[in-house]
Amino acid sequence: MAKITEFKGYDGDLPDDLPSKPDVGPDPMIVDAANGVPVVYPGCHGVGVRVVHPVNEKAPAKNLGLVLFYVPPHVVLEPGSHPTEETYVIIEGAGEMTFERMKRPVKKGDFVYLPPWCIHGIENTGNETLVVLICTSPPNPLGGRL
Repeated sequence: MAKITEFKGYDGDLPDDLPSKPDVGPDPMIVDAANGVPVVYPGCHGVGVRVVHPVNEKAPAKNLGLVLFYVPPHVVLEPGSHPTEETYVIIEGAGEMTFERMKRPVKKGDFVYLPPWCIHGIENTGNETLVVLICTSPPNPLGGRL
């Protein structure tokens, strides 16, 4: 059984690039996939929706990208890599991820952490749409360009 630890906030000095605390806190931006910016990936028949991302004026995060990626059955996103950290969270369905030295099945509930330059691709090996929450920091592409 895992040991439960107590949450601790930020200790010590914060990175220089974080904004200072304003006198009046900002309001949240609550969005859903219908308020996102659709995107397609080259050579792939899946569709992504940039829900929280610099290009989405309804939730213009600066250092974070949250994309819902919808992958129909038997569709493949070919392996590639990039300089950003990323996590794939499998929301619905099942598939297989391809890495530089292995392949691994993934299913609903899996979190796959991808360090910078980790080669990765995904294929929907099931019979229902594979839904993946892709969390990228900083957002892909760097600087939020389309």
